[in-house]
Amino acid sequence: MEYVTGVKQKDTLELSQLFEEGVAGNRVKVNGAIHTIRDMGTVAFIILRKREGLVQCVFEEGVSKFDLKDLKEADTVEVTGIFAASEKAPGGVEIRIEEIQILSEPAKPLPLPVAKWKLDTSLEARLNYRPISLRNIRERAKFKIQEGIVRGFRDFLYEQGFTEIHTPKIGAKSAEGGANVFKLDYFHKPAILQQSPQFYKQMMVGVFDRVFETAPVFRAEKHNTKRHLNEYTSLDFEMGYIDGFEDIMAMEAGLLQYTMKILQKDYARELKILGIELPKAEEIPAVRFDEVKKMVSEKYGRKIKNPFDLEPEEELLIGQYAKEEWDADFVFVTHYPSKKRPFYAMDDPEDTTYTLSFDLLFQGMEITTGGQRIHDYNKLMEKMETRGMTEEGMEQYLSAFKHGMPPHGGLGIGLERLAMKLIGEDNVREATLFPRDLSRLEP
Repeated sequence: MEYVTGVKQKDTLELSQLFEEGVAGNRVKVNGAIHTIRDMGTVAFIILRKREGLVQCVFEEGVSKFDLKDLKEADTVEVTGIFAASEKAPGGVEIRIEEIQILSEPAKPLPLPVAKWKLDTSLEARLNYRPISLRNIRERAKFKIQEGIVRGFRDFLYEQGFTEIHTPKIGAKSAEGGANVFKLDYFHKPAILQQSPQFYKQMMVGVFDRVFETAPVFRAEKHNTKRHLNEYTSLDFEMGYIDGFEDIMAMEAGLLQYTMKILQKDYARELKILGIELPKAEEIPAVRFDEVKKMVSEKYGRKIKNPFDLEPEEELLIGQYAKEEWDADFVFVTHYPSKKRPFYAMDDPEDTTYTLSFDLLFQGMEITTGGQRIHDYNKLMEKMETRGMTEEGMEQYLSAFKHGMPPHGGLGIGLERLAMKLIGEDNVREATLFPRDLSRLEP
């Protein structure tokens, strides 16, 4: 009998260990995938790809104890050699190979030139070969940035006393209403894929006061644009005992500031690879929906076509206006019309045609929707009645309010949209590992 006592320590080193602990002249061992081979004759440079980046290994004829012809791109190998400093090598270090062991070999050549600095192929090709295209250093870096966003979201909210929850994605009723839901047969009962965790996170405010979730949501929208997905990751939080919806905006501003610091500190390599300059989040202007529509209309000569919502072109112009007038990358647009907000959105007591809600625009694109919710049971029932809604499928949700709920509000952030804007892409699929849209169910 043997005991398993924890993480097994290995004699192979990761890049951070090499950079921090490596001593010139020491014998080291590393493993990785062969990213590319540059054969110079008596010398060859074998670039290994590891989770932290690239490391250069040097084959020297007569010194390295293997035949270079036995190696090819995408082999996974274990290299033993002498650690050395090199100004021209990635990271300023290299390994002069003594021995190499092939751990696995590809059955076919790579379908994409992943070793190139920029993968100059169509988006369609990159998505069709997604597990391969993501081996490209720049493509991979996008999703390290995305990881940093989620880390910032989680870590900040933990610090602020939030509890992480996990809610079901199959339900009887949609939180958002409308027809854009995926319907399914659930053991001979009608069900839907959730558009939002809204009902559940509101109910849990009555339990934990502050809750958050990072999870997929589903929208059966028949859009095939650069900004829409049918499945995306929503970063949601809901908080109780608020004084007003401004508390929600303040929490998001703090969250963004914290996340930018995380990215600057721990993802500097990826920021450099992608050439990203992080946006400003220290002061975020907040302007009313009706006022900013007039501002943009007057400055850019664009007629207001839809008084109840923002069109994509308007969002772009608001982003442009915020940058030109306030030097702001983010802008809160507040007091959306009640007509375009869900039934649980609290109306502005001073003018019930508007709500105590907001969107956050980032460089001309909506990435967040949030606001204060109705917490009084009778007022919630009144709002439902005025909209011709019934309680069917929402009995448990309404029960939470029937038995008392604190003043509360929250928001949802579209992870892929935020990541897309941060990395400077114009198509949300670029920031989605495996996109789901009108035409794509694979890979």
